[in-house]
Amino acid sequence: EKFERNKPHVNVGTIGHVDHGKTTLTAALTRVCSEVFGSARVDFDKIDSAPEEKARGITINTAHVEYDSNVRHYAHVDCPGHADYVKNMITGAAQMDGAILVCSAADGPMPQTREHILLSRQVGVPYIVVFLNKADMVDDAELLELVEMEVRDLLSTYDFPGDDTPIIIGSALMALNGEDDNELGTTAVKKLVETLDTYIPEPVRAIDRPFLMPIEDVFSISGRGTVVTGRVERGIVKVQEEIEIVGLRDTTKTTCTGVEMFRKLLDEGRAGENCGVLLRGTKRDDV
Repeated sequence: EKFERNKPHVNVGTIGHVDHGKTTLTAALTRVCSEVFGSARVDFDKIDSAPEEKARGITINTAHVEYDSNVRHYAHVDCPGHADYVKNMITGAAQMDGAILVCSAADGPMPQTREHILLSRQVGVPYIVVFLNKADMVDDAELLELVEMEVRDLLSTYDFPGDDTPIIIGSALMALNGEDDNELGTTAVKKLVETLDTYIPEPVRAIDRPFLMPIEDVFSISGRGTVVTGRVERGIVKVQEEIEIVGLRDTTKTTCTGVEMFRKLLDEGRAGENCGVLLRGTKRDDV
């Protein structure tokens, strides 16, 4: 399947405390966007896919999904909220043009809520939008207001514009199940997508500079060769172009024989995109 490059590409992701609903919101976003804007739906258990994740009920590795709004194509990283997996969270956050901070309205800000805001500041996440989740479990409007104030204060503490940050109140689980009582389900998630469209400006990409992609992971695919994945920082890589692998070892040259994003084939990978680059005649251990 070929990737249609007909909308601007923006990288976002979910951050926040463990069990506040990041993965549920990620799944809900793909569901709502597939119904409203026609992109593909990804189920919850496809996002938390490793056996240990299922056993512990938490996200460990950053998972990548995609969805479309009316005007943009989003690549979304679901970051782990568990304190044991901060390194994985940073890997995800460093690639974001904007983050969705998920905070449970029933619990309010918790240690990783603060930590993820701080890490976002440190790795340079430029914009944060807040989704106050599990609002169907809170009957008291004053309590919701209090949590909202706490989150705004926390954002301001780390130099994000707390007073001006959009906060959407809703229930990711409701949206995932196709429910919408008091507009907390599907409507809230739709509103979140519209907020991403308007609040996160379209990123300026360094397309005209030499190609550079920090390698995040290396896979070997039988019959095809070695694939390196990561986010293209700048420039463009085209199929059949010569590229250099630079790092701790001696610099080696190889040829890009394919580019893929979300299991779709591309002619080229551009700055700002998370993609896999297939390398000719390179062994996994060479990278």
